[in-house]
Amino acid sequence: MPQSMDMPQNQDQSDLHTGQTPWGVAGRRPFIKPLPESTKADVLIVGGGITGSMIGQHLAARGLDVVIADRERPGFGSTAASTAMLLWEIDRSLGDLTQLYGFDHAAEVYRHSLAAMAGLRNLVTGLELDCRFVPRSTLYIAAEEGDAAKLLDEHRLRSRAALPGDYLGHATLLSGFGIDRAAAIYSPGAAEADPLLLSWGLLERAMQSGARLIDAEITAYDHGPKCVVVQADDGNVIEARHVVLATGYVMPDFLKSDLHKTVSSYAIATVPQAKDKLWPAEALIWEASEDYLYARTTTDGRIIIGGGDDDTTDPEKRAKKLVAKTDLLVEKLSRLWPRALPSVDYSWSGAFGQTVDGLPLIGPVPSMPRILAAYGYGGNGITFSYMASRMLAALIAGERQGWFEAFALDRPPG
Repeated sequence: MPQSMDMPQNQDQSDLHTGQTPWGVAGRRPFIKPLPESTKADVLIVGGGITGSMIGQHLAARGLDVVIADRERPGFGSTAASTAMLLWEIDRSLGDLTQLYGFDHAAEVYRHSLAAMAGLRNLVTGLELDCRFVPRSTLYIAAEEGDAAKLLDEHRLRSRAALPGDYLGHATLLSGFGIDRAAAIYSPGAAEADPLLLSWGLLERAMQSGARLIDAEITAYDHGPKCVVVQADDGNVIEARHVVLATGYVMPDFLKSDLHKTVSSYAIATVPQAKDKLWPAEALIWEASEDYLYARTTTDGRIIIGGGDDDTTDPEKRAKKLVAKTDLLVEKLSRLWPRALPSVDYSWSGAFGQTVDGLPLIGPVPSMPRILAAYGYGGNGITFSYMASRMLAALIAGERQGWFEAFALDRPPG
């Protein structure tokens, strides 16, 4: 018998972030309109942020009849709070992931993430998306009180896994980049972008391939053996062969996982800096610590720095912390890069998802094979969104691959 499920109604986009970001300036938001009547589709995607737009563009380009439903303005949920550091490196180091799952498993995951980042770069280039996309290298630096040995061990593991990157000792890091930390790993293959422009550009391409973007809140699901019938808040019904959940940090009630939790993260963007105020190569910087600091530049010369994550989940409490967190990030920026002008133009906070192993939740919902989930939690969530688009397209086509199990929603924690 089909099963009916209800969605939670207690969160909206304003609950997912606070403050103002520099994204989407002069961009054109895709036009979203109500569903005029009940309809059918090959795939219904619930959520029009970066994950939904990535999946929608890919499935529509493959010739599937796609409907993308969003109950608010596409991209203005968790996507708008992203710092859009497009990494192939995962929140959990290769060393940590090796301890959890063994080297072969961990190395395979890292190599798939590296391939996903290359695929994302080719996608943006091939579609000619105007989203401030710039290829970058990364500097994975030791924490302020960290030592070089941990990073050297990580570098050796990465070399064994055939992953790119060079180990930089303190003297080389200081002379080459002006950063006073014990060590770093310098790796190619990352990028930066404007997350709103990237998401909107993908939605536009999806619609050009025939996808329908509708203004609708999905209130109930009825999972059957051949299709999923969903109920929209306007009374219309959508019947789809498959449903993809891309709802960011708002999960439906029937999807429970002990692997993840939602916390809060904070970020600032400085005033535009002179070229000599920025570090060499404008690499993406992130810290080898549990509550790591991360930094990048923008195409107009700003420095974005984020961190200060905490376990706050209440939106009002998170908003009240923004002033103090802004001051904290300015202080951290001054210690990391003293040359910067510390004046702040933008500050914001947002919900941020974490999993116990740093890996996303991608694949079928347990016991409901026609409902697929794409939750790219972690610091490289946009890379995981690209990965999800390819994985879910394969699953819909009946082409399941063994490595997909690494991201299964019901996987046992390491």
